[in-house]
Amino acid sequence: MTQEKGKVYLVGAGPGDVAYLTVKAYNLLAAAQVLVYDALVDAQLLQCVPPDCLKLDVGKRGGKPSTTQAEINKLLVKHCQQGKQVIRLKSGDPLIFGRCTSEIEVLKASGCDFELVPGISSALAAPLLAGIPLTDPVLSRTFAVFTAHEPEVLDWEALSRLETLVILMGGQHLPEIVDQLVRYGRSHLTPIAIIRWAGTPRQQIWTAQLSNILEQTTELSISPAVIVIGEVVGLRKYLQPENIYLDEIIRQEPGERHSQTEPESTPTPPPMLSNFPSSPIPLSGKTILVTRSVGQSSQFSDRLIALGATVIEMPTLEIGPPSSWEALDDAIAHLSDFDWLIFTSTNGIDYFFERLIAQEKDTRALAGVKIAVVGEKTAHCLKQRSLQPDFIPPNFIADSLVENFPENLHGKKVLFPRVESGGREVLVKELTLKGAKVIEVAAYQSCCPSGIPAEAKLALQNRKIDVITFASSKTVQFFSQLTEKIFSNNPDTSQFLEGVCIASIGPQTSKTCHFLFRRVDVEAKEYTLDGLTQALITWATNS
Repeated sequence: MTQEKGKVYLVGAGPGDVAYLTVKAYNLLAAAQVLVYDALVDAQLLQCVPPDCLKLDVGKRGGKPSTTQAEINKLLVKHCQQGKQVIRLKSGDPLIFGRCTSEIEVLKASGCDFELVPGISSALAAPLLAGIPLTDPVLSRTFAVFTAHEPEVLDWEALSRLETLVILMGGQHLPEIVDQLVRYGRSHLTPIAIIRWAGTPRQQIWTAQLSNILEQTTELSISPAVIVIGEVVGLRKYLQPENIYLDEIIRQEPGERHSQTEPESTPTPPPMLSNFPSSPIPLSGKTILVTRSVGQSSQFSDRLIALGATVIEMPTLEIGPPSSWEALDDAIAHLSDFDWLIFTSTNGIDYFFERLIAQEKDTRALAGVKIAVVGEKTAHCLKQRSLQPDFIPPNFIADSLVENFPENLHGKKVLFPRVESGGREVLVKELTLKGAKVIEVAAYQSCCPSGIPAEAKLALQNRKIDVITFASSKTVQFFSQLTEKIFSNNPDTSQFLEGVCIASIGPQTSKTCHFLFRRVDVEAKEYTLDGLTQALITWATNS
């Protein structure tokens, strides 16, 4: 029987919300067999694919190991040659800063059929959704779109002469953008708008002038953002529906005045007409503080936002290399001596394979070694490296791995790459009691960040938080350490958490919450982020 021919569709996801997806893109997602998507793709779009679709997150993230472009290219070719209908989903439009060139070249070289499907670029959608026209008969007869990812290579003298500038990937380089434009003659009174998370329920907008935008945003997270610079920004107040500004005034406390530079939440665009049933949004009106690792994907936050929540992210855990690679490198050099390799986190996998490659080895070095993983996310991370785990325990906790291990461990040699310090000792103890010889090696280290984002700090101080989520014991411990700095006059965190729902991903995390906060209000029945999401929905429905 002839194998069905595969095809890769390079699809633009638009600015975010499913309402701005093209009909063709929506229909392709509905029939996808493999979805390869980027970090900025909205979580709602992942629900458009069939339940059995293989979803591969290849988003590039700062601060932690990411899928390389070469690996992405191989994934596209591999699944296409297997006869699959592959959707390569990119935010915005695939050919506007979408890095499609290398993917297309590899697909052509491999004889893979492909098709480009346009999407609405955030460069056009973000200003429009903020009520800013990019052209105007008087104020702007031209506009330029560019990325400030590498500001040093741009011709700032030429750019400063253009009437309207639209800048992508410029949040981290805002000081240099302002400095270069003023340096080459742009007035310091020129209006500027920063539009964060355009086209999503958490869209925020700051408007100011080149002279004062930095002092207004210094301690704020403004990425991912579209920056618009030019006199057309001043037209925004004339082009917004009047009821928007009326609503903003009504929401203000007596005596407050709406600052031109304070962030404002714009209304959610009307939903797309579709076959999705209408239902109440379960987390609407809830402000949720999500504690997570620095540089970690925001998919969990995206899920909560899609359910109506206002999400504030607070990194409480920094992941980095161990103090020494010696033990891990030595273990990798003698992989053939081991019977089993155990991973309990995606961090362990990421750093293990980083060192494997550093020793000029690949997955062939694991021939004859069985792999056990704890949790679906860890299993998915392994599968992204084209490796299938030999054992995944039925419950997503380390204890379940020992209880349900598929073979007699007596005399087996087990390699366990893990966090350098502070990890759970019960797994090693129980495996040893079963007769295994466990070699623990430090693969990564976790530590407490140096500070708290301004948005999270203000929300905690002003008691604007309804829920705090914890996905590990370490996030609980470091959250407690960080908040002690805020409430130095009253280090008893249980008092400022009065009325706040404490939500835990599982028993071990709950144990730490009970120790430090003396309570847990919500615990996931399934010890995953999906399980925690469902637990919050149940809590909100019943509260």
